[in-house]
Amino acid sequence: MLRPIPLLLAAALLCPLAARDAAAQGSSSDVGAAPDATAPPDAPGLSHATVRPDVTAPPDFREEFLGQFDASARKLVALARAMPAETFDWRPMEGVASVADAFMHIARYNYYYPEVALGVEAPEDVEYERLQGVVTEKERVIPILEASMEHVRSHVQAMSPTDLEAPTRLYGREVAKWSVLLQLVTHMNEHLGQEIAYARMNRVVPPWSR
Repeated sequence: MLRPIPLLLAAALLCPLAARDAAAQGSSSDVGAAPDATAPPDAPGLSHATVRPDVTAPPDFREEFLGQFDASARKLVALARAMPAETFDWRPMEGVASVADAFMHIARYNYYYPEVALGVEAPEDVEYERLQGVVTEKERVIPILEASMEHVRSHVQAMSPTDLEAPTRLYGREVAKWSVLLQLVTHMNEHLGQEIAYARMNRVVPPWSR
């Protein structure tokens, strides 16, 4: 296994690297239990897509969303393939997500948001609450991650403008369904930044930066 860069040195190196690689895609955070979609607006520890339900979707929102989503999805899959199998159980310190955990956290929410806020149930053979912390092997992580992305993609492609503007609830707030998709891709990009940092700390250069 490649020897990880010491944490203090990595912190100094990662500030410019993560900014360049993530292209302002957000900072990483710890990954934990799925929040309650009916939680009150002031519930601690939750990020919110705060868009009024009567606000119409921007023109061409679906196409723009899919473009942004697909670009991030490709980077995540490419990074998962580039990371050596022996790094998938690596974590920067005890008590935080491993490489595999963070990938499975993304997959989990790719099923969670559509199910709780868009009325799209996960496939019968997918137990998304049993991904993070359970699936740790590279050969299992990658196809699960890809399947979760296809789940989002296929549903969004079928959404009409009326579907996008329909009201729903997320984190205790009434919002339009298109804002749930905005939350989904923002969440995915946040953890793309996390995985970029993890890769750099294990001396793995993101494929698109080579």
